[in-house]
Amino acid sequence: MNDHSEILMGFALAEDIGEGDVTSLYFIPEERLARAFVTVRREGVLSGVDLAARVFSRVDPGLEVEILIPDGSRVSEGALVIRVEGKARSILTAERTALNFLQRLSGVASLTATYVEAVKGTSARILDTRKTTPGYRFLEKRAVLHGGGENHRMGLYDRAMVKDNHLVAEGGGDALQAAILRLKSAKPDIEVELEADQIEQVRIFLGMEGVDHILLDNMSLVDLREAVAARGERITPMLEASGGVNLQTVRGIAGTGVDFISVGALTHSAPALDIGLDFTPL
Repeated sequence: MNDHSEILMGFALAEDIGEGDVTSLYFIPEERLARAFVTVRREGVLSGVDLAARVFSRVDPGLEVEILIPDGSRVSEGALVIRVEGKARSILTAERTALNFLQRLSGVASLTATYVEAVKGTSARILDTRKTTPGYRFLEKRAVLHGGGENHRMGLYDRAMVKDNHLVAEGGGDALQAAILRLKSAKPDIEVELEADQIEQVRIFLGMEGVDHILLDNMSLVDLREAVAARGERITPMLEASGGVNLQTVRGIAGTGVDFISVGALTHSAPALDIGLDFTPL
């Protein structure tokens, strides 16, 4: 998966600046120098610090930009994350785009950290999904890592995930097993995950060759425990719970013994972390 951050940065600056920052151009003297700090206004976990710093440098390579707290750090209210010095016009022009990236990605990291804390002491690990902002997948999945979570497949190309619609289109158990073996023969490094929404399916999938993961979709806690028991002492396939996951239910799901819990909300519903930019006297 390529990091598209340079392209995204270019688009973001273009849509914000357009033909020019008229406020800064007409209200801030060109020679005015300033110092500013990117400041956290609510406790959380940082992600996107390096990207925000690069935004300032891209707007004006003459700015002096110093990262004070790196990505992945848990921060408290008032923490100073980035110091920027140079032309006041340039700092103001870059401010919103830099903060947009940093607030969004830190929000993902912070929400992830909350879920990770909620399952602490269990064997379950928190996973993200493909429910990401278009174009932001690499950045948002990296933010999940900063928050202590783990990445599911990055895209359609790096794991086969056979869901209910695929099973309907595919045509039956024998054909499914044959398809798994064809894939494993052609691409042995690609893992295979099958979606099950009934215990009967789990038992069938456990008897198949080449299955690396089983996705337990919207199952009750009773069914999740039964799926774990059905696997027994085997290490694989790994069991992933999905559906109906929130901060009120995640601890109970983790207690069933599943290996992973996938949470779409990490990337599609994370609130932005409150972060601002404050000027201080030189």
